[in-house]
Amino acid sequence: MERKRIREAAELRQWAELVLPWLPPADLAAAAIACKPFSLVAASITARRSADAARGLERYPIPFSNPLDSQPYSYFLYSRSPILRFPSSQPWGGDAVEPLSDPSSISDLASVTIGSRSGCDCGDCDPERCPCWFADSDSGGEIGLLRECGFGCGCGSGCENRATQKGVSVRVKVVKDPRKGWGLHADQFVKKAEFICEYAGEYLTTEEARKRQRSYDELARSKMKFFPALVVVREHLPSGKACLRVNIDATKVGNVARFINHSCDGGNLIPVLVRNSGSMLPRLCFFAAIDLLQGQELTFSYGDVRVNIDGFPCFCGTDVCSGVLPSEET
Repeated sequence: MERKRIREAAELRQWAELVLPWLPPADLAAAAIACKPFSLVAASITARRSADAARGLERYPIPFSNPLDSQPYSYFLYSRSPILRFPSSQPWGGDAVEPLSDPSSISDLASVTIGSRSGCDCGDCDPERCPCWFADSDSGGEIGLLRECGFGCGCGSGCENRATQKGVSVRVKVVKDPRKGWGLHADQFVKKAEFICEYAGEYLTTEEARKRQRSYDELARSKMKFFPALVVVREHLPSGKACLRVNIDATKVGNVARFINHSCDGGNLIPVLVRNSGSMLPRLCFFAAIDLLQGQELTFSYGDVRVNIDGFPCFCGTDVCSGVLPSEET
């Protein structure tokens, strides 16, 4: 009888290791109180989730650090690159080691290219000699421009002109602040101009972005713990006239750039629009504006701030803080 009980408990735990990593926090907590094997598996899943926000999809684990309360992590679906289709589910915290790949992003990036062979054929190239390469840090606006090799180029992943395409490039961690909530911090020394990460999330149409923003604003006002992460970027012509609006929503699916907070003084990150050769849509990438110390919070400016009595409060703490976060409605 005892052997049967042990065997059944082992089988139940094995089943739980396969199923429970697919559950969001509320369902995982509910499963944990069902029985002891589920409780043990749920505890190990929570520990693994806290240890790596990137779910094993980045080169370095990205831990959560919360010295304030009992929330061990922030739950969202992870993608290393912008996507067009929202994944229905994704495991996180399982016992098995997940491969360093992100198939949903690869297929989606391929679908937004102009052609299957639109690009260079110069091998693993020196960026400044590659016909795809272009850089302009003073494009007449606040966001610089950069062009890299793309899906249709003949070079491989080792090409030097693909610096922003390999995921988060430095060690970072997600830290909870008593006023700002979760924020992204450097977890190593970072040199000025070094690439850090891109802003991954769902590409949205302007109509869908505006619809979601209205919904997010209502949720944020009714639930103080709701933090949307929808970014609107406008790519400008030399005349200053907007020619392309890009909407990236990392509220439910994205990477750890969703945790980068606003700073009214411009922050310590430089946002750069990166266009892969042959791609229709640019990507928003971040480079260090200054040398960054280990433990330093990473910030950038969300945009111009105009006084809005209905705006959400800003807690950046800089000398030039306006007290209000930028928003699309301002």
